[in-house]
Amino acid sequence: MKIGTTIRAHRLQKGLSQGDIEKKTGLLRCYLSRVENGHTVPSLDTLSKIALALDMPIAQFFADDSFGHQFNSHKLTDEELRFLTQIRRYSSNLNESDRKLLLAMVKKFAATAIR
Repeated sequence: MKIGTTIRAHRLQKGLSQGDIEKKTGLLRCYLSRVENGHTVPSLDTLSKIALALDMPIAQFFADDSFGHQFNSHKLTDEELRFLTQIRRYSSNLNESDRKLLLAMVKKFAATAIR
């Protein structure tokens, strides 16, 4: 069970930074980083604060098939995760037709990219 990995996966999936979680919980960003990287194990009280900030039940951290496990199976780099987080953050303000246009552009870029 990797609670830190699960926290990071859910945080990124929701388009939140460690700073966003810091503001919502009062926990220091450096502490959150240590938790996400597996250097520190949070108490249940701390885990409860993080779960509340991520708008998820605390039990999700202990589920066998938690999102973090599924998310890591894709083997995305930190740079790819940051990029996808930025796309998610900016695209949330777009209407449906603009999102479709953006997706079509991304598909076109990917199809013509030199591998």
